[in-house]
Amino acid sequence: MQKKWDVFVYGDVNIDLVVPGVETLPDPGTEVDVPVMETFVGGGAALFALGIAKLGLTPVFQGSIGRDMYGVYIRNLFRELGVDDSLLTDHAAKKTGISISFTTERDRCFLTYRGTNEGLSLKNMNLSALPDARHVHVTGYEGTQNHAEYLDMLRKIKALGDVTVSFDVGWDGSGEWYEGIFELLPMIDVLFMNETECLHYTREADAETGAKKLAEGAGMAVIKLGKAGSMAVKDGRIFRAPGYRVEAVDTTGAGDSFNAGFVSGFLRGLPVEDCLRYGNGCGALSVTKLGGNTGFPRLNELEDFIRERNA
Repeated sequence: MQKKWDVFVYGDVNIDLVVPGVETLPDPGTEVDVPVMETFVGGGAALFALGIAKLGLTPVFQGSIGRDMYGVYIRNLFRELGVDDSLLTDHAAKKTGISISFTTERDRCFLTYRGTNEGLSLKNMNLSALPDARHVHVTGYEGTQNHAEYLDMLRKIKALGDVTVSFDVGWDGSGEWYEGIFELLPMIDVLFMNETECLHYTREADAETGAKKLAEGAGMAVIKLGKAGSMAVKDGRIFRAPGYRVEAVDTTGAGDSFNAGFVSGFLRGLPVEDCLRYGNGCGALSVTKLGGNTGFPRLNELEDFIRERNA
């Protein structure tokens, strides 16, 4: 049966103010000119949704923006690129979140106002809308702080029977790396981690062993390996795809771009190796321009890029 949306996304959306080439911040009482300062839509969940839309699928995004100029900017971009904003709410009391990114070739630092992203909770996910989606993408796990919410919500999603789930755990700033995450795995079809996250959560010495351990619970464990590409473990089999060499301008959103590429392939029924190539290609192209979504490709651009690099 045809569903209304390909992917349901719940999570963060904000404005990214990117200031490249800043080696040091100004001293108090001084002013420094910069050659460029750019404004983009940011937030891992929002970047994932925008990527899915650019690849020709239909995402719906549930989140919150302020009743301000930045909220208008976000809603207009969603509509322009094909993200359904019917579940995007306007918050009367808080303003749209803003993150100022100071970037150099070596590192980045941020000043962040969470705004309408403050207090995000899966308790607020619109359960009545989930049956209209083929797939749900989940982010924002914080170990013991919200484990119970994730367990409850994932059980409700899987009870629907015909909705698949992808889950990107993200970095654990607390350093807890809660082992209770393994309780969630049987309800996850595609589990995303980067190599460091995989090693921390599994307590294993290498990513391959860790991925095998994760895939014993989840339908598939997908590990992002940076420049080395990516790997996946499914049904005991190991799949790998090398990374694509590009000139990196801004690495913001590279992981979320990989996720969008992979899930796009997954929902199209592609082999795991091709899903990895889609993910690697989207991640690589996303870093070639400032902003987390500016360099993200359309489907034909992605396939041309992969074809040329694999020739």
